[in-house]
Amino acid sequence: MKIVVIGGTGLIGSKVVALLDDQGHEAVAAAPNTGVNTLTGEGLAEALDGADVVVDVSNSPSFEAAAALEFFETSTGNLLAAEDEAGVGHHVALSVVGTDRLAESGYFRAKIAQEKLIAASPVPYSTVHATQFFEFLKGITDDATHEGVVSLAPVFIQPMAAQDVSAAVAEVAVGSPLNGIVEVAGPERFRLDELVRTTLAARQDPREVRTDPGARYFGAALGEDTLVPAAEARQGATTLAGWRASQA
Repeated sequence: MKIVVIGGTGLIGSKVVALLDDQGHEAVAAAPNTGVNTLTGEGLAEALDGADVVVDVSNSPSFEAAAALEFFETSTGNLLAAEDEAGVGHHVALSVVGTDRLAESGYFRAKIAQEKLIAASPVPYSTVHATQFFEFLKGITDDATHEGVVSLAPVFIQPMAAQDVSAAVAEVAVGSPLNGIVEVAGPERFRLDELVRTTLAARQDPREVRTDPGARYFGAALGEDTLVPAAEARQGATTLAGWRASQA
C-alpha cells in the first residue's frame, strides 16, 4: 500500500515510515521539509496521488490556544479535503488519551476540534489515542516549573516509548478503518509527581518537585485518572527502566 505520513520526518513519523517500509509498504514522509505543507496546501495533491492511507502525526508548533486551534483546523481541514478528492480510503490520526477530559486546556480544545473534523469527514478514519511519551516528560516538567520548583498533581500516568506509539500507529494504518478511537498506553502506571521526581534525580537535575493536588496540566485541572486509558487499551512493551537503559 501507499501510505503517506504527514509529519513523517518527526519523532513519531520517522519511526512510522521506517516500520511501514520494513513491512514492504510504500511509505512517504510528508512534511514542509519534503515539500508538503498542509497549512498552505503546497505539494499535498501530488503527495496524495495514489495513496491508500494517510497517517497524520503532525503537531502544532505552539501550545498557545489560538495558534494550536488555527493549526489543527487549517491543517486537518486541508488534509481531509485533499484525501476526499484523491479517494484515500483511510485517515489515521494520532491524538492523546484523555483529550476529551482536558477541555480546560486551549491546546486540548484544539485537539478536540481536530477530532471532530475527522469524525465528520466522509473519509473513513481511525484515531489513535496514546498516553504521554517518555520522551515528553521533559516538556511536562518544564511547563510545570516556576522559579526552579516543579508543581505536579499526584495523579496516575501510564507513559510509553515513542517507538511503541509508532508501532501502534503503523499497525492501525495497515488495518481496516475503525471509524472510532483505539487507546494505547505503556505497561506501567505511576504517580505523575513521583515519576518526574525520580526522573530528575536520575538526570541529576536539581529542581525540586512539589506535590500539589491542584496543580494544572497545560492549563487543565486533573482528576486521578484523567491521563490514563480504559482497561481495554493496547499496551506497548517498553518499561520505564528499559527506556532509560536505551537512552543511556
